[in-house]
Amino acid sequence: MPALVVRVVRQHEPTVKTTRVVLAVGLSVAQGFQSWATRAWDAGTFGVYRRQIRAAEVAGDREALAEWIDRRELATERRHKRLMEAPKLAAGIARVLLGSLVAVTLLMLVTALVVELTDLGSFAAFFDGVLDVLRFAITAVTVVWTPFVAATPLLIGFAAWREGRKTGTVPDWALSPAKRQEASVIVTPGGIAQALAHLGIPTLNKALKDGWTVEFATPPVRVNNRGYATVFSLPLGITPTMIADKRAVLARNLHRDTIEVWPTGAERAGYVDLWVADAGSGSKPAPAYPMLTAGTVDVFASVPFGVSQRGDLIAPPLVEANLVFGGLPGQGKSNAVRVVMLGAALDPLAELWVFVFAGNGDFDAYTPRLARYERGTRPEVAEAALAALHELYAEVGRREEKLAELGVKKVTRALAEKHKDLRPIVAGFSECHELFGNPDFGKEAGEVAVNIVKRGRKTGVILAFDTQSSRAAAIPPALVENVAMNVCFYVKTWRNNDGFLGDGSFQAGIRATELRFNVDRGTAVATGTTDETFELLRWFYIEADDSGFDAAADVIARAMTAVHPSVATGGQPQKIAPTTRDLLEDLDEVLGTDPVPAADVPALLARHAPGWAPYRTLNGKALVAQLAALGVKVPSTGNRWPVRPEDVRAALARAATGHLDE
Repeated sequence: MPALVVRVVRQHEPTVKTTRVVLAVGLSVAQGFQSWATRAWDAGTFGVYRRQIRAAEVAGDREALAEWIDRRELATERRHKRLMEAPKLAAGIARVLLGSLVAVTLLMLVTALVVELTDLGSFAAFFDGVLDVLRFAITAVTVVWTPFVAATPLLIGFAAWREGRKTGTVPDWALSPAKRQEASVIVTPGGIAQALAHLGIPTLNKALKDGWTVEFATPPVRVNNRGYATVFSLPLGITPTMIADKRAVLARNLHRDTIEVWPTGAERAGYVDLWVADAGSGSKPAPAYPMLTAGTVDVFASVPFGVSQRGDLIAPPLVEANLVFGGLPGQGKSNAVRVVMLGAALDPLAELWVFVFAGNGDFDAYTPRLARYERGTRPEVAEAALAALHELYAEVGRREEKLAELGVKKVTRALAEKHKDLRPIVAGFSECHELFGNPDFGKEAGEVAVNIVKRGRKTGVILAFDTQSSRAAAIPPALVENVAMNVCFYVKTWRNNDGFLGDGSFQAGIRATELRFNVDRGTAVATGTTDETFELLRWFYIEADDSGFDAAADVIARAMTAVHPSVATGGQPQKIAPTTRDLLEDLDEVLGTDPVPAADVPALLARHAPGWAPYRTLNGKALVAQLAALGVKVPSTGNRWPVRPEDVRAALARAATGHLDE
């Protein structure tokens, strides 16, 4: 009889469902506490440093290993210093509290005396009133305190449950039978073959009818408990693009949402690389930003962006990379750039420039850490950005010469630490379509930006651009083609998709058009962030609201305590270019001792004064005419029109002594 009772209870569906829900909630609460404990342990034991040291050891990177060991020792020293100063801080707080108590007591005595002397009441009655107020306050606190104390465990439990749901993984036994089947059904070789057979592609159907069977270069394998990865063959006449075009049907056949199934062309010709995520994972938000409360960043090694569709952390280096962000408004571009710039801000050696061609305050909280910060729709902002691009291009050239002098090929962290003029510069240009679309100098800005990206990869100069449009007038196609990292949030058409991710991306199955408007806000298709063909990247979120709260503010405050003293900060405005320049004096600076063809001189002048617009449009013919007006004759020797330094300096001498002849 007892065995029969047990059997009935197990088969009673409401009881089973209730038990499953209770256990699942309890597990999520436990996972939430585990997440908090892990973060606390990381903060208390320098977990970020330990992991970086371990990674450097595994990779055999001695330089990085020494760097992270030094950083850990520095962090340990800072913590020790704070602990040693804690008693002094506590004593100071105690003195302030004691002084405040004495001051309040004296104030009450004086007030009571004034009341007594002015016949407004008695000395004793005043203190009786004060005691009545205190009794009321204590009673009110007692009334509120009791339910608060009673509710505290529930509030903590609810917070832990939310944390567990966000960071934990629900095991199969905690899922309902329908969900359990949905999470794993058909993700087998036979199941994938069945799904392919029902795609409705005539050529594929004919191949199957003729006896073709799918072959698996990589059978479906579980990855990070997040989904399945597989590589399978295609018959003659079928391309990966044709499979990608049927992605919605394939997802339905695999019992998944469309965003949870991603077929792309594999490295091996004639094969498809397929990722099938667990059901429901596509709508799961990214974890909390890992550097929100502690840690520093190395832009030469890794800057946290977000997590991939497989649940892996995406944290590529910024050095030797440039970035373009695109997508419809409101889908997460600005947050993504904020994440990148916040990571760069946590590198003590990085110098940050930000230009926002809109009136929003997305980067206002970053101001203390920025070396340059301009925002707004005024023409002056675009002009400042153009001058900054010219300055950065000149800086790329200077750094190339510096690297050649040092006998090295690129800027490394060791070099940046040793030479302050080789510190990494990260420059962000938000809503850049307003810059590149400027009718006066948009084309010029685009050309300079492309040149920086082409030449600056090894010099530690990094550019990031975000825009709503992929039109050539909004962002130069050559810029999109030459950056290392392309990030595209939801867009409507394949043209916009390829405009941000590169030609042929849509055909290869790399499609931001498959994202869902607003539903997949914060999720983007990214290339160049890992060794994979692309990543479905869920970006970390830096919370900010219309009330003025910005979670970046605390991170920036922490970054300011670690930034190297030689790195410019404080949102310093860009230097204003002079209103006039002396052509002869500038020529005296750029010319050596040998004559230089007039056609080559404008480039020397533009490099000498990158912020001076007339030099950027100057050509050899115009230069010869200007010199003639200043009394410097340039001969047409061999049609080269050489500018002779001695003639320039003689004209300078005449100008300097001219007033003596008057």
